[in-house]
Amino acid sequence: MKSPALLFLMIALTACGRLEDVGKAPGFTPVESGNEFFAMSSVPMPETTSKRQPTKEASLWSGARNSLLGDRRAAQRGDILTVVIEINDKAEISNSTGRSRSGSESMGIPSLLGIPQRLDQRLPEGASMADAISTNSNSAFQGDGSVSRNEKLTLRVAATIIETLPNSVLRIQGSQEVRVNFEVRELIVSGFVRPEDVSRQNEITYDKIAGARISYGGRGQITDVQQPRIGQQVADILLPF
Repeated sequence: MKSPALLFLMIALTACGRLEDVGKAPGFTPVESGNEFFAMSSVPMPETTSKRQPTKEASLWSGARNSLLGDRRAAQRGDILTVVIEINDKAEISNSTGRSRSGSESMGIPSLLGIPQRLDQRLPEGASMADAISTNSNSAFQGDGSVSRNEKLTLRVAATIIETLPNSVLRIQGSQEVRVNFEVRELIVSGFVRPEDVSRQNEITYDKIAGARISYGGRGQITDVQQPRIGQQVADILLPF
């Protein structure tokens, strides 16, 4: 009796958590709890302890980022760059398979020292050892399959460099949330980029991101209606038919 009661209690607690959002718009994820804010607010430990010349930053022709000719592309921990996502994929695959097999076997003993004739007298009427065994088999198979996919997505999102790896590769992460009425649309992107792939406009396309993880979804009333209930999901997993 403990197991059904425990299951009922878990379902009740889950329902209570959902009832708290009735009549309310879904809240935003706190920005201060993400890796992006931590990368921008914390000061990393210096890798080298080199002395800086007092007159180095006074020149207009220096290569510093805050100078007139400085490179203002994102290159350090906490810097921000723009990720351009333009996905327009289309794939069509069609397969057809066919197989056929036919076979027959026959075995008999028409004459063997008169033994088949003697056995025929003891067999039921119509039976004969002349055709003792006869088998036929026939097998046929045909399969068809096709895949058609068309995906198009055009988005732009600001990402933050959260880590600089030892080989100078930058680890980026960005998130964006837009709330319209009672529905929040979430866009999350993360991965690894090379500093030289960042354009002069401080942008990088998604196809230059290694290990790219792009998520575009939402949460709210519309998404909640589109999802099956918890009991139905559990039943779909446990029921063998």
